[in-house]
Amino acid sequence: MNLLAECKGASRIGISGHIRPDGDCVGSCLALYQYLKKALPQTLVQVYLENPNDIFREIKGFDDILCPGKEQEPFDVYFVLDCSDDRLGGAEEYYQQAKKRINIDHHISNSGCGDVNLVRPEVGSCSEVLFHLFDNELVDQDIAKAVYVGMIHDTGIFQYANTSPETLRTAAQLIEYGFDFPNIIQETFYQKTYLQTQIMGRVLMESVRFMDGRCIVGWVDRRTMEFYDVSSKDFEGIVNQLRNITGVDCAIFMYEMDVQEFKISLRTSEKVDATKVVVPFGGGGHMRAAGCTMKGTFHDCVNNLSRYIEEQLEK
Repeated sequence: MNLLAECKGASRIGISGHIRPDGDCVGSCLALYQYLKKALPQTLVQVYLENPNDIFREIKGFDDILCPGKEQEPFDVYFVLDCSDDRLGGAEEYYQQAKKRINIDHHISNSGCGDVNLVRPEVGSCSEVLFHLFDNELVDQDIAKAVYVGMIHDTGIFQYANTSPETLRTAAQLIEYGFDFPNIIQETFYQKTYLQTQIMGRVLMESVRFMDGRCIVGWVDRRTMEFYDVSSKDFEGIVNQLRNITGVDCAIFMYEMDVQEFKISLRTSEKVDATKVVVPFGGGGHMRAAGCTMKGTFHDCVNNLSRYIEEQLEK
């Protein structure tokens, strides 16, 4: 795909990613935003994301992010990154009304939702997919930094199975631009507020192991969220910590979005394909990291997920 050729003649370009944007979503959207503004200075480029986490504020362009809301004149070109159109939230209307729709992703569950599609499930992050579409002469330190943020968040700082030799070569190429990559890792991946550490501690303390200890679940209900005054942004890293427990092949983290409606996140070992667990419930993701939204009581959700986990663990 030639990004600039696809945008030829466009006077208005929009960019969006999924609801509850993670590091790869924010990184890829802001990398493309900076790239297009630099390559097409006469073109209006706007990026829409719903409530991105402040930990990504150091990425150039973060303060330019708009929240979908007001009706917009149809865009000439609209990019959806790191998801398909069913996860766009309020930006879906902008995407559907655009004259040309382009979908770039790396999730195996995405069959492509645009007029032009590039979905590469063998690549560790959408940011990495995007970077290989950029003209190197236009890439600068700020763009490289945005791509790097996306890559480290979707590969778990290059420890997940989706990290390939090409991923590491790309990372090496990026850090040659001279940004402070150790600080980026610390501030966006490891660093937590005291409140975030408190809620993580509570989840870990009240978590439950089952299936002979090979599966673990932790959860937060609405009442607890209100007591601690936390939101979904404060749950970053909890499911990974659950997965780090010795003997666990599948970690589940759940939080209550509404009455008997839960957001589910899974992290698994090579013995469980996380996508096979969540796809029956309309979810998606990767073999080792996936998620979905489920309705029902906490026990209903766990029991329904357990069926698909147990099928794999018994093999």
